[in-house]
Amino acid sequence: MSQETMKRAKELVSQMTIEEKCSQMLHHAAAIERLGIPKYCWWNEALHGVARAGDATVFPQAIGLGATFDETLVFQVADATATEGRAKYNEFVKHDDRDIYKGLTYWAPNVNIFRDPRWGRGHETYGEDPYLTGQLGMAFVRGLQGEDPENPKAAACAKHFAVHSGPEADRHHFDAKVNDQDLYDTYLYAFKRLVKDAKVEAVMGAYNRINGEPACGSKRLLKDILRKDWGFKGHVVSDCWAIRDFHENHKVTTCEVESAALAVNNGCDLNCGCVYEKLLYAYKAKLVSEETITKSVERLMELRLRLGTLPERGSKYDDIPYEVVECREHKELANEAAKRSMVLLKNDGLLPLRKNAVKTIGVIGPNSNSRVALVGNYEGVSSEYITVLEGIQRYVGDDVRVFHSDGTPLWKDRMHGLSEARDDFAEAMTVAEHSDVVILAMGLDATIEGEEGDAGNEFGSGDKKGLKLPGLQQELMEKVAAIGKPVVLLVLAGSAMDLTWANDNVNAIIQCWYPGARGGRAIAEVLFGEDSPSGKLPVTFYKSDKDLPPFEEYSMEGRTYRYFNGTPLYPFGYGLSYSDLEYCDAYIDKKRGKIKDTFTVGVTVKNKGSYNAHEIVQVYIKDVEASTRVANWSLRKIGNVVLAPGESRKVEFELQARDFAIIDEKGRCIVEPGAFKVAIGGQQPDERSTELTGKSVDVFEIKLDGEITEVEY
Repeated sequence: MSQETMKRAKELVSQMTIEEKCSQMLHHAAAIERLGIPKYCWWNEALHGVARAGDATVFPQAIGLGATFDETLVFQVADATATEGRAKYNEFVKHDDRDIYKGLTYWAPNVNIFRDPRWGRGHETYGEDPYLTGQLGMAFVRGLQGEDPENPKAAACAKHFAVHSGPEADRHHFDAKVNDQDLYDTYLYAFKRLVKDAKVEAVMGAYNRINGEPACGSKRLLKDILRKDWGFKGHVVSDCWAIRDFHENHKVTTCEVESAALAVNNGCDLNCGCVYEKLLYAYKAKLVSEETITKSVERLMELRLRLGTLPERGSKYDDIPYEVVECREHKELANEAAKRSMVLLKNDGLLPLRKNAVKTIGVIGPNSNSRVALVGNYEGVSSEYITVLEGIQRYVGDDVRVFHSDGTPLWKDRMHGLSEARDDFAEAMTVAEHSDVVILAMGLDATIEGEEGDAGNEFGSGDKKGLKLPGLQQELMEKVAAIGKPVVLLVLAGSAMDLTWANDNVNAIIQCWYPGARGGRAIAEVLFGEDSPSGKLPVTFYKSDKDLPPFEEYSMEGRTYRYFNGTPLYPFGYGLSYSDLEYCDAYIDKKRGKIKDTFTVGVTVKNKGSYNAHEIVQVYIKDVEASTRVANWSLRKIGNVVLAPGESRKVEFELQARDFAIIDEKGRCIVEPGAFKVAIGGQQPDERSTELTGKSVDVFEIKLDGEITEVEY
């Protein structure tokens, strides 16, 4: 931010009365007409496209973007989102529409760690790995905000700070107990990357307490870590009505006045909710100073000036036309992102399908013709939806007969209230019997896994009860498979499911996530081989929820690929291709060096198959002589290559001290001398990945010399 902009913000705020200052600290900030300040609603959503503000391009849900492992693609999605958001804002202002969801301050991305597959909001994140989450989160922030900090296209917000990942039903009461090692190693890493490296404009607090302190009023999180240690200059916003929880649920204060004072004094500048309506009383009771309030309002006004939301200062983006909304380029980008997000979990050779080799296709399952299953949550409205069924129908045209049956609802036992249970099973069996190949579309949607208060189903809070397919889906799948036709299972869900039976009994499985409004087109193109699946799992697929620690525990022990000691069904980083990709000539430039030295690791990737391929090269590191608990492996680098059949490409990465660092029990980021392992390949260096792919990963052993060295976290 420039000194000139900050000076102007201070001038504006200096002219405000204390009442006017307090009015600016609510998400629905009031107009101050005498100062030329129009009202503004800070609450806007853009998790995977502009949300809740009318028509917009609906991109794949965040977890699907996570599966691409592609920073450039995520940047492009965020940039397109900001372009559409700016175009819509320009028109809204012309019509004096300054309502909720109509501004330029977007409360995304969600960089919480998806530590447990039962968490309903996990599909809003980029997965379970801190490094991947940080890389993709930074790409999203940079795409959304643009490259000119003095003239941002939009403002991003890193949420929910911090140690927040369920249970949803208890989030207003819950105290997440976490040690410093897990706090810094897992829960804070991505937030720091967004703050320090991507210069995110805002940070949103969480609902829960962390070690006794409510997140939106935590001195340690907001003042000591965020402001002091990380030097954050932007504004902090509460989660919606989270400050009300201080007195109603957490019982750390006795009333709204005390809650407002606690939040503001510890650095929460903006209240999503209504508690700051009592901030004036806190000031009059001398619980908070005018100087503290002034600092918060200056931060808010400074951003509004840079965004161009005040008439006195426009924006270089004021001329972005409405025609960019759902333009052809953005729709094609959404289709590309959807295809890149899909993870091929199993394929016995059935895929890709050949249109000229089948005469009839049966499309069965509760997500086969569902629009809801395309979009996830925090979604926009699309002018067109293409379901799985519609995508296949459009792709094959009149050349192939497509039969269809929902078979069963997602979680109920019958399609119609007056019918007997399994009322659509007979039709599903009939469809399967009359088809050359069966496409089963099953899984979840955002009415089952989602946010507390948003989900409206038997599971209540939005969290999953377990990892099994809900309702009668498993039974339906088993009956369809028993007919003996080739079966492809498409899983539309935002989280890991127990697919153990399917892995043993169907021919092919594709994890499709929530692929976006027109996702059915992308699914069809992948099914029929126009593109090879290239996604990798950003989460671990466990065999059973019995393999997991209690959901309420925030220790990372036994969770995610980094600390899980069992055998997963499908590992983090795993994903098959239609093509045959070979890794060869792997190398590291030296086997020994000093802690501050730079190492270069590289490999050549060859496409020996007959399909164009995107491939995600992954580098993992392990400290094998650590003095404290460390992860099994930690992802440290990712790279994307595009290879035509017969093409090869060398990929190199530089490894520096931070890549070898661990977090000790005190939360210090240190590099210890000793032995390390460095793995490079297209998957994790674990036995299960090798078993599934038939391919291994090159692992190098190196030595670092020197003394224990603390490095930048």
